[in-house]
Amino acid sequence: MATLNDFPPDAAGWRAFPAPAKLNLFLHVIGRRDDGYHLLESVFQLIDLADTIRLRLRDDGEIVRVDPLPGVSPETDLTVRAARLLQRETGCSFGVDIAVDKHLPMGGGVGGGSSDAATVLLALNRLWRLDLSRERLMQLGASLGADVPFFIFGETAFVEGIGERMTPVPGAAGHFVVLHPPVHVPTPEIFCDLGLTRDTPPLNMRDLNAVTTRNDLQVVAVRKHPLIGQYIAWLGRFSPARMTGSGSCVFAHFASQAGADAVVSQLPRNMTGWVAKAADRHPLKEFAG
Repeated sequence: MATLNDFPPDAAGWRAFPAPAKLNLFLHVIGRRDDGYHLLESVFQLIDLADTIRLRLRDDGEIVRVDPLPGVSPETDLTVRAARLLQRETGCSFGVDIAVDKHLPMGGGVGGGSSDAATVLLALNRLWRLDLSRERLMQLGASLGADVPFFIFGETAFVEGIGERMTPVPGAAGHFVVLHPPVHVPTPEIFCDLGLTRDTPPLNMRDLNAVTTRNDLQVVAVRKHPLIGQYIAWLGRFSPARMTGSGSCVFAHFASQAGADAVVSQLPRNMTGWVAKAADRHPLKEFAG
């Protein structure tokens, strides 16, 4: 069971917490609500590729991002918004300095910004001694982004609705090769496309291992950004490959790290990719009750 002792402060008072990525092992669009939100089914798989969120407690109530991303204001920075939301909802008098060591690609479909926000909520729940329940943190996280509650839920899950219903399922074993095509795919662009499939038949969760799945967003993303298709084709030479989320990252599963490492060693010079291990649980899952 993880505790704050597992994340000791350095000499300057900073504690480092992981913000892991996720992969959509599949993503089906099964309908659309009257308010325009799409109804989805997916399995969200945690992997050990992660950003690092560094936090330092303050006594003056100030929330400070010490290394802001270029062009990202505090009002739009999800880590700052998460800390301010938690402070506002609880009346906490503490503050925090926030620094982010960014490793996950922005706009890659691996949940980077959402995971960063979730880690801030989970870690501050302990650092500020708030003891909020997981359910309450998930409610707060939902106001920040659709994927934030999953990272607070903290384990591989079958996800339904607009992302608010989660059921734990056994995750994949082994390793993944994750490639990052250098294109930015705005999620609304994909969901608004008239060519998007919106009527995939719903799955029974018990049938997950017995049905053929896909990412319904992939066809649209590849049509708009052909480079994604080129990456899928290259990786697909070694193992079945597909896009995660709305892109642009693509992935393939391998039973062993040696097999995944062998593929990454063959990456062309113009491609960026990593080997990531499947993870069963979020490292901070126990930071919420």
